[in-house]
Amino acid sequence: MNKLGYDFMQMCRRNRDGSQTTQYQRSRSLRAMSNELQTLGYRNLRAESLKPKHVEALVDHWRQGGVSDATLKNRLAHVRWWAEKVGKSSVVPRDNSALGVADRSYATQGNKAQELDPRVTSIPDERIQVSLVLQREFGLRREESMKIKPASADQGDRLVLQGSWTKGGRERDIPIRTETQRAALNRAHRLAGPGSLIPAEKSYAQHLKRYEYLLGQAGLSRMHGLRHAYAQARYLELTGRAAPAAGGIASRELTPEQRTVDHEARLVISRELGHEREQITMIYLGR
Repeated sequence: MNKLGYDFMQMCRRNRDGSQTTQYQRSRSLRAMSNELQTLGYRNLRAESLKPKHVEALVDHWRQGGVSDATLKNRLAHVRWWAEKVGKSSVVPRDNSALGVADRSYATQGNKAQELDPRVTSIPDERIQVSLVLQREFGLRREESMKIKPASADQGDRLVLQGSWTKGGRERDIPIRTETQRAALNRAHRLAGPGSLIPAEKSYAQHLKRYEYLLGQAGLSRMHGLRHAYAQARYLELTGRAAPAAGGIASRELTPEQRTVDHEARLVISRELGHEREQITMIYLGR
């Protein structure tokens, strides 16, 4: 038994959550994970060592092994239990879809892409307006669109995001391809100067609170659909056809040649969105 497996055994003995069947399944699942992580090259791990890369490595390993979504959900429930017990709940996304594991009902939920609403211009804070524009033009997450420092990120032909701005600390590049992207960046430069789009006198938490309040005042709420719109626009550009979620051909109906192009496009889009797994693009593009 490796060190991580030993930690799991002790955790399960101390925490008798759920029925006996649940406890047995959880213990068995966690022991298997300790061995899988060791096989994947993560040696000498302890329970407190849990990081996003370990969760993603497990999900990718299970995917490659042909594990069904239903089984993946069960295993992720055990990973969340692990994360909770070591005080790292934030390491595992609350929504399985963030890991490319969609609920059965997801495919019927329709296209979640959204373009910039005209009401954005009524928001009485131009920094927040620009953050929303950057979310649409570059597929940025909300936090990234606030923490970004245009003076250092703008490399002329690409946007380089530093790990301190991004989820999981992953640096990434996003190509600057269009005039609207350049216009958005020029506007961000003017507002941020050498800093970020968070005012110097405010913390991220304070600015986020203002962001949420002003969006609510404008009648807007979650704007994650802007990332969906970016992904679908890139898919159209890279493949020459609309994404399945936008009314395009479903993946199962593609020719072998089209499947190759589809796969390559999804890998590109996944990286630009800050992911490394092709499977997660079904959330944005459909299947």
